[in-house]
Amino acid sequence: MAAKIKKGDRVVVLTGRDKGRTGEVIEVRPAERRALVRGVNLVKRHQRQTATQEGGVITKEAPIDLSNLAIADPKDGKPTRVGFKFVGEGRDRKKVRFAKRSGVEIDG
Repeated sequence: MAAKIKKGDRVVVLTGRDKGRTGEVIEVRPAERRALVRGVNLVKRHQRQTATQEGGVITKEAPIDLSNLAIADPKDGKPTRVGFKFVGEGRDRKKVRFAKRSGVEIDG
């Protein structure tokens, strides 16, 4: 199945304590159905000091379920669903994602 949300996409959080916030996808974990989004779902973790890292309480992003994310429409930034269509003719045909809200291609 083609990925609807990919690394580098701008997404909007639909539910949870960060509802309405937007951010860029840092990493997608398809097997877990989760993604890391920059600046969203921040948690504090205690970290032991090592030779390379400083110890203390650090803040980092925790994974968020893909069902709680939606692609931000390239036109107005509001949440949109993702569709797929083929662009081009013959051997040049390419499958691209598009925003169902505005019809604008997301990657292409």
